[in-house]
Amino acid sequence: KKWKIPHYDLDQLQWDNEAKEYGVKMPIEKRDAMLKEILNMDQWIIEGVYYQWVQESFKKADRIYLMETPERICQFRIIRRFIRRKMGLEKGKKETIKSLIELLKWNHKFYKVNLKEIKNLLEIYEKKVIIVKNKKTL
Repeated sequence: KKWKIPHYDLDQLQWDNEAKEYGVKMPIEKRDAMLKEILNMDQWIIEGVYYQWVQESFKKADRIYLMETPERICQFRIIRRFIRRKMGLEKGKKETIKSLIELLKWNHKFYKVNLKEIKNLLEIYEKKVIIVKNKKTL
């Protein structure tokens, strides 16, 4: 919003928004076509935790911001979002206790495994990577 550049959440490409429940993936061909369409634009901001299928975005990006929010803060935000949705204070897909637990486990794995893989992958783009540990460093 601040820079008036189109913003895209990779969750919108990864997950089928037409599905009423969590966990239904977008067909790969459709997901990849949507990403290609975004990358063909003059300007864009892409946000998300996926890295296996977005390497082209790393190549085309002017800057790559790697958010390193502490795991406990992410876990808190996931739980808060779950509660807010259950109370009807926030819109979103139907979540269950089971999906909450799965998401918390996924998030833990992200910090233990995926984040290291992302850092390794981004080494070749080190000149355009900016690590953000909190809002102050944004």
